[in-house]
Amino acid sequence: MHVSPPPPTLRTLLTNADLDLRPAGGAMEADAAALDHPIRWVHSSDLADPTPFLSEGLALLTTGIQFTGADGSGVYDAYVARLATSGVVALGFGTDVVREGVPPALIAACRRHRIPLFEVPYGTPFIAIARANAEAVAAQAYARRSWALGAQRQIALAALKPDALGATLAELARQLNGWVGLFDAAGVLERHDAAGPAASAAPPSLGDEARHMLRRGGHAAATVEVAGASYLLQTVGAGARVRGVIATEGGLDPEARGVVTFVVALAGLALEQERSLGVARSGLRGALIELLRFGATPIAERVAGELWGGLPAAPVRIAVTDAASDRREALLEALDTRADAGPVIYAGVQDSVVLVRPAVGTGADALADVAARHGVRFGESDPVPYDRFEDGLVQARIALQSGARAGVWRFDETAHLGVIGLVPAEAARAVARARLAPLVDHDAAHGSELIATLRAWLEHDGEGEATARTLGIHRHTVRTRTALAARLLDRDLRAFAARAELWADLRALGG
Repeated sequence: MHVSPPPPTLRTLLTNADLDLRPAGGAMEADAAALDHPIRWVHSSDLADPTPFLSEGLALLTTGIQFTGADGSGVYDAYVARLATSGVVALGFGTDVVREGVPPALIAACRRHRIPLFEVPYGTPFIAIARANAEAVAAQAYARRSWALGAQRQIALAALKPDALGATLAELARQLNGWVGLFDAAGVLERHDAAGPAASAAPPSLGDEARHMLRRGGHAAATVEVAGASYLLQTVGAGARVRGVIATEGGLDPEARGVVTFVVALAGLALEQERSLGVARSGLRGALIELLRFGATPIAERVAGELWGGLPAAPVRIAVTDAASDRREALLEALDTRADAGPVIYAGVQDSVVLVRPAVGTGADALADVAARHGVRFGESDPVPYDRFEDGLVQARIALQSGARAGVWRFDETAHLGVIGLVPAEAARAVARARLAPLVDHDAAHGSELIATLRAWLEHDGEGEATARTLGIHRHTVRTRTALAARLLDRDLRAFAARAELWADLRALGG
């Protein structure tokens, strides 16, 4: 890391042997830290009130003409008070021009208002002090610009490494001698590096600030105070394509901010390149899934072997989600970040995201985690060989339809419900009510029990004696009720198909 010369301060002026400046009395002891306050400029004035012509961060030089004939210490105190209010950081008194030595009342006033006071000997021109400070300012600015150019050069070289983004962030942390982090598009800390005395982890609330910035969208930069530390946050990308946030610790000068902006541009380019490559990889994976659907397993195996080391080991489970189109890219990116997903294939295929994983052990946790974090449903098949890939895809879609909330729903949990269980309950009840309405209306109007009798009759396989014993009625009553129900429904209940339909209707009606 480039070491810059010290910034121009009163301490550097006092240590400049050519100027021969000396602290005045004990005024320096009022606030020793003020010796290291940067001096932006040096100005001279003998006005009683020069403050309209001054700016903050300035050292003022005076010969004391304005104090000629001053009566008492009040004049000095009022003068120094005005300087302190205007942000003057130091006062130099030129001796042996108007009077010998520094007035004790001025020393006392500077001590009270915590302004360092120094003596300028007669042989030191004020212009020499101004020139020395200006040269120090120029040297500091040149050094910072040189550092910024060197830092950008090193960062550009880091961007040529295989892990361009990671190497770039690590080099930025080294150049800033601090902490650097990258939050992804969801506001999750994806990468971070630290150098020097910086902490290796950021406070969790910094992620809240990053997520707030991401929700606003568009290019943005902000300095925030979190857990007693200052952080600069800048979005990566712009508009609807904001890809994340880069955060750096510590107050940064304009040159350092320029270096961070340079890294933000490089990171945006790297992330867009990663996204483009991700889209290409997703397209290839989608083509593999289509090959498997149409039985071209040897071709899919050869392509997958060259690109990803092979297909997931058979038998496999196939998972499907019908998440909205604007969420599929986020799902695929989330799967990309799960290094523990193992040898899986996942891609956007037509109107869904399809994932193929080995049936045993690999990818299950990643799939469940992605489903929970993104609030989506996945349907997953039973283990199937590749020559039954299409059957597994159908099973996954059936399991997906059975899911009532976010999570992973498996086909074996759905299959035990039977074919009737696949019909959405609300739709099945609506159809059953319409088909059984004549029986329901008759029971309501006449106090009959046709629905209950038919349910018991079908449960006993149409046996009148068994039904009668269960209901506690005569078998002729059972025969009469079933005959009446057949007429009301206009169905021949002697036929198996009619009985099967009636049984399905009664199950859907419930009660």
